[in-house]
Amino acid sequence: MIDDIKKDAAVRMGKSVEALEHDLARVRTGRAHPSLLDHVRVPYYGSNVPLSQVANVNVEDARTLSITPWEQPMVPVVEKAILNSDLGLNPNSAGNVIRVPLPPLTEERRKDLIRVVRQEAEQSRISIRNIRRDANSDLKSLVKEKLISEDDEHRGEEIIQKLTDQHVKEVDELLAKKEADLMAF
Repeated sequence: MIDDIKKDAAVRMGKSVEALEHDLARVRTGRAHPSLLDHVRVPYYGSNVPLSQVANVNVEDARTLSITPWEQPMVPVVEKAILNSDLGLNPNSAGNVIRVPLPPLTEERRKDLIRVVRQEAEQSRISIRNIRRDANSDLKSLVKEKLISEDDEHRGEEIIQKLTDQHVKEVDELLAKKEADLMAF
């Protein structure tokens, strides 16, 4: 029973770390990366779909993304979707290809992005601690039902705490790596 609670907590904490990784990949650093446009949605036959479902997104060079829509009429629609996104990018279209130059980040913008990244990391830490709280309450309920002893509960809580510390450390490492990435010129 304690193993089940431990496994469940480990899986859920791992998913929190993965979600943070995914969120950090969307935060723009100085380099071009196709995942920058992952959250851009494009109107396509009456529904909003991710950009990757209507076009190929490639890295042309360190500061330029190239987007090739699969259908010619989608070029202005994709261009408008990128303009309206919160990324502050100005796409240029040349025939079927849309090029998105990424301007260098200013010091002020870097600090803003670091603030955003730290907030994301804190949300991950909070979710990990909430998972710990849930696991500990599950252990307490097992003690109340007399399915495990109090000693087993304390051992289980120690195991859950070690898991929590390990996943919070992973979050801190991801944060440090992203901050270094953002501050690199």
